[in-house]
Amino acid sequence: MSLRKNLSAVLGLFMFVAVAGCSHQVFAQDAKTAVDSDKQEDDTNLDTQLYLLVATNQDVDDGKLPAALDPVVKQLRAALPFKNYRLAATLLNRVKNNNRLNLKWIGGPLVPSGANSATSPSFNEFKVNVIKLIDGPGGVRRVRMDGFSFGVRIPIIQSIASAGTPPVINYESTGLNTDISMREAEPVIVGTLNIGPSGDAIILVMSVRATAK
Repeated sequence: MSLRKNLSAVLGLFMFVAVAGCSHQVFAQDAKTAVDSDKQEDDTNLDTQLYLLVATNQDVDDGKLPAALDPVVKQLRAALPFKNYRLAATLLNRVKNNNRLNLKWIGGPLVPSGANSATSPSFNEFKVNVIKLIDGPGGVRRVRMDGFSFGVRIPIIQSIASAGTPPVINYESTGLNTDISMREAEPVIVGTLNIGPSGDAIILVMSVRATAK
């Protein structure tokens, strides 16, 4: 009887060790899977495209717009009373998933007509506190942008130059701050900004696409 009891105890201990070993192995596999998942997320980059459109009622040619903006322009023509739209700038940037983006530049096509971009440039800033790719309902991925901010200081001509007298130019600030989300790779209108007495407006259009490269 003693031998049988000892044998049963040894077998029970062996089964306990085997089950514990399997549990440890499963736990290790789960931990490895979580680490691999985090690593994959960390390696994801997001390509951002910020389109700056200028809307005007002046009789100017629209100019060629990217085909990707056709649905956006159709929406703008139905909602806003501007005659023409032109592409002022396209800002392409790459940012790591769940990170920030900050961009500043001087000059560019946002200077109103009549102002010299060399002597009175515009001062521009675009930043996002956090850009994150998330899984949405139905497997549709979305991009969340917390702390989206665009600002520009634009030169406004107060008086026309005359002989020996330079024009009087003052700077006015305009900008937009918001939190947004959008479908991945789908351009969306973020907002519109007035840019002076001309009645023109800057229209911000954003698109974000994930890439593994």
